[in-house]
Amino acid sequence: MTTTDTPRWFTSSYSNNGGDCVEVAVNLIPSHGVVPVRDSKHTTGAVLNFPADSFSSFVAGVKAGEYGSI
Repeated sequence: MTTTDTPRWFTSSYSNNGGDCVEVAVNLIPSHGVVPVRDSKHTTGAVLNFPADSFSSFVAGVKAGEYGSI
């Protein structure tokens, strides 16, 4: 990735739950077609790159309650 393709990380506005959060970077969708995801407690650790359409389907499923509730 070039410096212009550096992920711009953010957490959900719902993530004030004691640190069990993930960060995502949607700015790489146009250039790479992926949504990187990482653990907010270990920002230098592993990053999982999900295909944008798969991540979008997952988020839609969460919003629709397909994975249960907490």
